[in-house]
Amino acid sequence: MFIIEKLATHTSKRQKTIEAVANIELLVQPHDVWTYQTLVEMLAQNSMHMLMVYEQEDKADNNKVIGYCLYQVIFEQAEILRIGTHPDYQRQGIASQIFTQLNEELMSNQVESLLLEVRSDNFAAIALYQQQAFAVIHTRRDYYQVPHQPAIDALIMQRVYV
Repeated sequence: MFIIEKLATHTSKRQKTIEAVANIELLVQPHDVWTYQTLVEMLAQNSMHMLMVYEQEDKADNNKVIGYCLYQVIFEQAEILRIGTHPDYQRQGIASQIFTQLNEELMSNQVESLLLEVRSDNFAAIALYQQQAFAVIHTRRDYYQVPHQPAIDALIMQRVYV
């Protein structure tokens, strides 16, 4: 059983929680990692929010964060900026649980649609997003570029709530 809750504001655990997210970023986003400082700066904006995932028995120890979703809400539009699960906990339905909670929250706040961007070669993520009622609305050709490798398209996907 996992617990999903919003990142606490102004608590002593907040720093350790964000550090744990930065450590997961190193594992799941090695070519485009967001550092602790980047996350702190993003979360300083009023429009930014983060859902945290803990194992139930480890909730008190924020160093045991196992997943997260950083998203932004501006009026009736929301966008997922980052979503990740520690590799030891992947393929256990955590991302689906995050989406369940996120969707409930966004709908209760009258958000009309949710956007995200994904690499076109990230087939597992695309399948998950399609299961969550996302559809491709745009392709950014050759968006992801790594030296000595072919460029990869970025897919912009949207879920409409209305």
